[in-house]
Amino acid sequence: MSLLRQTPMYPEYNQIGKMVEFCGWELPVQYSGLLHEHEATRTKAGLFDVSHMGQISIIGKDSLDFLQKMVTNDVSKLSPNKVQYALMCNEEGGTIDDFLLYKKSESEYILVVNACNIEKNMIWLNKHWNHTSDLEIINESDQYAVIALQGPCAEKILNKVTSETMKNLKPFTFKSNILINNFKTTFISRTGYTGEDGFEIYMPSSVGRSIWKALVQAGKEFGMEIAGLGARDTLRLEAGLPLYSQELSETITPIEARLDFAVKIHKKANFIGRDVLKNQLEYGVDQKIIGIEMIEKGIPRHGYVVLNEKGEEIGIVTSGTYSPTLKKNIGLALVKAPYFKPGNNIWIQIRKKTVLAKVIEPPFYRRSKK
Repeated sequence: MSLLRQTPMYPEYNQIGKMVEFCGWELPVQYSGLLHEHEATRTKAGLFDVSHMGQISIIGKDSLDFLQKMVTNDVSKLSPNKVQYALMCNEEGGTIDDFLLYKKSESEYILVVNACNIEKNMIWLNKHWNHTSDLEIINESDQYAVIALQGPCAEKILNKVTSETMKNLKPFTFKSNILINNFKTTFISRTGYTGEDGFEIYMPSSVGRSIWKALVQAGKEFGMEIAGLGARDTLRLEAGLPLYSQELSETITPIEARLDFAVKIHKKANFIGRDVLKNQLEYGVDQKIIGIEMIEKGIPRHGYVVLNEKGEEIGIVTSGTYSPTLKKNIGLALVKAPYFKPGNNIWIQIRKKTVLAKVIEPPFYRRSKK
C-alpha cells in the first residue's frame, strides 16, 4: 500500500484501523468494528475522515451560466452560504457524477465530488467551457482535508470546540472561517451521507490532523466513535442514498436512480442530457433502482442477479448489506419496468440458490425528527 495516497489524518488512525485501497487512497474500512461504529453513529456520533473527496472551484462572473448548462438542478435558486445536491449528465442522460454544490458568493462555487471521478469531472467541465468566458475551473482537492461528524450528538460535540454555535446552522447551509480550537476551518456545512443530523468540516490540509484530534477529544464524553468506510456504506444504504458506480453511472440516469428531485427540466437554462431526462419523466423509464428486503435468508450482494417468479433475469443488485439498525438484510437493485411496485415478490440468485425477497420503497431508515 506504500504507493497509495494518505490523508492528513492518516497518522492518527493507521495503527488502529483496518486499511484498504479506495480510489487510490489508503483508507480505514473499520476500527472497533463495523456494527459498533454504525450503531454509535445512529445513537451517539461517528467521526469520518472523508478527505479523499474532491473539491473543484468554479470562479468568475459567468460561473452561474456555466453551471446551469452543466448540472441538472437549478443553481439560480442558490443564495450564498447554501448547498445543493446536483448531478452532471452526458448527452444520453447518463450520470457523469453526483455531488454537493456550495455557493460561496455570486461568482464562486465549489463542487464536492466523488474521489474516483475528480479527473473525469475536470475533463468534462473543461470540455464544455467556452474559454472566452470569465471563468476559472480549479481542482483544489489537494488543498483540503474534510471530516464528517454525524449523529444525534454531533451538534453538542462541535459546539464544544467551535468559535460560534452550530445551533442555527440549518441543513444544506454552511458557515465560513469558523475556528475549531483556534484552527481556522474553510467552512462547515450541515450535510452528510448517513441519514443522521451532522456536519461536514472543510479545512486547509495543514490543520486537518489538529482538528481531527480536537474532535476526537471532544467526542469522548458523548460516546462518539471514529468510523470507517464500512459503516459509511451501511449507513448510507439504510438511508437509501446512492453510491456512484453502483446506483449511478454513465449508463444509469438520475431518473432511473430515483433522483427526480434534483432534475429541474423546467429551469430556463438548457442543461446537458435535459431532453432525455425530460422524456423519462414524462413517459417513464425501462429500468429503475428499487429497494429490496429479503424474506428468506441471504444478503443481496452487489452484482447478484434478480429474477422474477419464472426464473427470468429482470435486473441486478447494485448494493446490499445486513442492516444493523433494522436487523434485516436489505439492498438496492436496478430492475426492469414491470417490477417497480412495492410489495412485489422477486428472487435473488445467491450462488446456487434463488432466495425470496420483496420490493420496498427506499429509504429503509428515516431518523426521528425531534
